[in-house]
Amino acid sequence: MPKKNINDIRMPSYDDLFTNEEQRQEAKLEKIMELPISEIHEFKNHPFKVREDEQMIKLIESITENGILLPTLVRPSKDGSGYEMVSGHRRMKGAELNGLDKVPAIVRDLTDDQATIIMVDSNIQRETILPSERGFAYKMKLEAMNRQGKRNDLTFSQVGKKLNETYSIDKLAEEVGEKKNQIYRYIRLTKLVEPLRDMVDGLREDKIKIAFNPAVELSYLSKENQELVVKYIEEFDLTPSHAQTIRMKELSKENRLDENVIYSIMTEVKANQKEKISFKMEDIDEYFPNDFTPRQKSDTILKLLKIWAKKRKKEHER
Repeated sequence: MPKKNINDIRMPSYDDLFTNEEQRQEAKLEKIMELPISEIHEFKNHPFKVREDEQMIKLIESITENGILLPTLVRPSKDGSGYEMVSGHRRMKGAELNGLDKVPAIVRDLTDDQATIIMVDSNIQRETILPSERGFAYKMKLEAMNRQGKRNDLTFSQVGKKLNETYSIDKLAEEVGEKKNQIYRYIRLTKLVEPLRDMVDGLREDKIKIAFNPAVELSYLSKENQELVVKYIEEFDLTPSHAQTIRMKELSKENRLDENVIYSIMTEVKANQKEKISFKMEDIDEYFPNDFTPRQKSDTILKLLKIWAKKRKKEHER
């Protein structure tokens, strides 16, 4: 009989010596732990804003009466500094506002993509999701699903099947009950500059809002042109119609959209507006220096009209 090498001899582990199989299986089960809120940080690029609204007030009241009934879900931070919240941001905020310093939590090892999918799924069915929140959530989940679909070693445990390239958008549409085209339209909102996102979400203090369809069209404009749209919305207290945003989008594709064109389109008379005087830029451009902005041209015209009005008044008084 050949002599065994000492390296081939398996030494019993701590588990072998002091636990049985039942105890080892029990140790693998997820347990609810009380974690300090100070050790939990938000999910990176979390798309859902935690607002102190009416629902939050009701949540705080529920926590006061019953405590936190559903544990949060966290994962260990990659740098070892505490935990990252995956599901339960509102519950944690409610606990904080209630004066609590700990929350019940399940700690689970998750990849970035697994955590993203769970984070989105746990929030996407809420009734008060803002349009841009939905857009960022769809974008994050779709990207995570596509990445998982490129790897055969990952399994999406929530549905119990492997992902592939054809799965992502079709499956996402099925899960959230949206048409694929509508999902892409929501994702377009992530291309908007922040002031326009706030307008479509209805978050502006000045109550300026823009409808969903015009917002989608504006997302195809360059950041510079989007900022010009914001400028004229704020200066003239008007928002572009769907038809106007479609024209701006088409002109942008043809590289024919600039400040003068945006001004001209946005100051047009709309069918539902009272009659007003408007000018086409090309009709008055020859009377101004080339570097004059639409606003400077408008101010100059008003000043000249005031001078003219004063002159006429003096003439009538003679």
